[in-house]
Amino acid sequence: MTHIDADVKFDSKVLTDVAEALEPHAEQMFKLRRGRWIAVVELAHVERTEPGPDEDKHPTVKVRVTGIEVAADEITAGRLRSIQREMYDRRTSGGTLFQPDEDVA
Repeated sequence: MTHIDADVKFDSKVLTDVAEALEPHAEQMFKLRRGRWIAVVELAHVERTEPGPDEDKHPTVKVRVTGIEVAADEITAGRLRSIQREMYDRRTSGGTLFQPDEDVA
């Protein structure tokens, strides 16, 4: 597979289902200016732009959030963070053998 240096952009349109899933968290998100929330997110391809042969631009792909579930408690957030760490380790291991650290929470 050929590697393409493409830029990723997010489509700002919020689908009804996504808005409904975020609604229970909206007040807390408003109040906590530096808050962070962990979620499971589904992205869908919306648009692709290929620059012309004489343009000095990267190709771009636009994606939209089509599904989201935000962790509503610390137990769920911890489970999702663990999965996130595992996914990060797999993505960045570069084919090396990875031994997870048992002490990492």
